[in-house]
Amino acid sequence: MRKKKILLVDDRINTLKVLMAILADGGYEILRTTSGAGALEIVREQKDIDLVLSDLKMPGMDGLELYRNMSSVGETPPFIIMTAHGTVKSAVQALKEGITNYLIKPLDYEELEIVLERAIREREMSHKLISLQEQAFGDHSFHNMIGACPRMRKIFDMIQTVGATDVSVLILGETGTGKELLARALHLESVRRDTDIICINSAALTETLLEAELFGHLKGAFTGAVAEKKGRLEMAHKGTLFLDEIGHMSIGLQAKLLRFLEEMTFEPVGSATSRKVDVRILAATNLDLHEEIKHGRFLRDLLYRIDVISIHVPPLRERLDDVPLLVDHFVKRYALQYKKMVEGVHPNLMETLMNYAWPGNIRELKNCLARAVILAKGPLLGMVDIPEKIMSESGRLSAKKPKKLIYDIPEQGVSIRDMERELILKTLEQCRGNKSLAAQRLGISRKALYEKIARFEINAQQ
Repeated sequence: MRKKKILLVDDRINTLKVLMAILADGGYEILRTTSGAGALEIVREQKDIDLVLSDLKMPGMDGLELYRNMSSVGETPPFIIMTAHGTVKSAVQALKEGITNYLIKPLDYEELEIVLERAIREREMSHKLISLQEQAFGDHSFHNMIGACPRMRKIFDMIQTVGATDVSVLILGETGTGKELLARALHLESVRRDTDIICINSAALTETLLEAELFGHLKGAFTGAVAEKKGRLEMAHKGTLFLDEIGHMSIGLQAKLLRFLEEMTFEPVGSATSRKVDVRILAATNLDLHEEIKHGRFLRDLLYRIDVISIHVPPLRERLDDVPLLVDHFVKRYALQYKKMVEGVHPNLMETLMNYAWPGNIRELKNCLARAVILAKGPLLGMVDIPEKIMSESGRLSAKKPKKLIYDIPEQGVSIRDMERELILKTLEQCRGNKSLAAQRLGISRKALYEKIARFEINAQQ
């Protein structure tokens, strides 16, 4: 097993030296820095840090500010604050923001060892729980993408086929459909999986900032450039760069990106020296790029470069059969996150959620369920837990749907028992053996489904 990696952050060199010696003796691998900015750079470059131990009072970026900024870099590891300026107010603020623990200097080194072990162990348990939840979806989950409908199964197959290559992929789809998840799945299926996927949203930054973020800059290249900074292209060397909302990139930047794709070289802002990197490009957009080309807003040659393979992610309204799977996944996640005793949703609510068009796609569904779990008063989410607009719109759409008969009754008749048994068999088959999903579709509890499986002697191996 690899050594657990701890990042020490303290502006006092002597403190760092003492802590490094003590923790190294405890079998930890130690990284150190004297500033919050330095800590962010280390976390950005090394994704396997198990814990951060930081001083609270530091010049520039203090411990709390460092913690807040770490969420923009990726998953925040357990974070422990240490300070010689312990006050009730600062302790409460630190714990309220999610910091794992709070230690007063001079440190009690026996206490420190216990706190470190507990924080790392709790993180490992949390990861195991998440992994077990993902495994529970079996064939319905693929690199955190969830779906059982034919279109999603085809997308999963496409990711496995295309991911292993190094070609550029253009991911198409409406906002909120999960285009970034698909990009991450492609990366995880590639030979570059052991390196980073670096993401940048072209719609979130001005042209000047986007250029600096993408290509990097030298010190003094523009006002505010107080130090040299690596761009996302350089950070993605040997890995994958995901350009989200590429349709919103300016024509000028598109031209520079096209030149990079042709030569795999670029110049940081303020530099005349070219740099070469090895990067796979994935891009996504919710725009029709052919229409953008007609209006002079997108370069045709750039489209040819990024659209070697295109994958279209369907909106949620075109895969409503996947709603129960998604609901089950998000309810479990938010129940764990918000420490709520919520086990699922009432069948009437599930029907309502499946009848709604979800204009905001999976992102809207996630927000709806997060709100519902937070407001829930009982173990099952009900109609009172979701926004009224979803109920009313769902009812309007449901009224328009033609009702279908489940069975054609044979002339010789059929018993209720046989009908019930066949209904359960067909539902289990449709749900690929997922009993939780089958129980939801049948409008019964999981326990009741197990009882019926036993009574009807159904072979329902999952």
